[in-house]
Amino acid sequence: MTNQNKSLPIALFGLRISVFLVMFMWTIDKFINPAHAGKIYEKFYFITGLEGSVMLIILAVVELVILAAFLAGLYKKFSYGFVLVIHAVSTLSSFKQYLSPFEGPHLLFFAAWPMLAACVALFLLRDEDVMLTFRQPIRNN
Repeated sequence: MTNQNKSLPIALFGLRISVFLVMFMWTIDKFINPAHAGKIYEKFYFITGLEGSVMLIILAVVELVILAAFLAGLYKKFSYGFVLVIHAVSTLSSFKQYLSPFEGPHLLFFAAWPMLAACVALFLLRDEDVMLTFRQPIRNN
């Protein structure tokens, strides 16, 4: 095995852990501070009435389950794809903040772009992301 081949799983593992950490914190926010999460849905996704609702908790539980699969490297096409789509929607829905980067905390929104690139890389290289994952058996049918 070449050095490049040895380094790739380590690099992908680092990306997976760091992307998980960000997504996990956003999910936990829905449990701990549902009013904040509801305001985020309202401002960026135009979905109202989620503050303190059961639906927000259901969304958070579903996210948590999928993030656990993502962290474990399970159902990669689905779990990595979910993380990619959710983050892509989040990144693109913040378009107005990119147009005025020096107002308020808008400059922080630019951190979403390298994370989006990490999500794309993880999705495209999901079969190479094998470090500390639960590998599903290959089916020959």
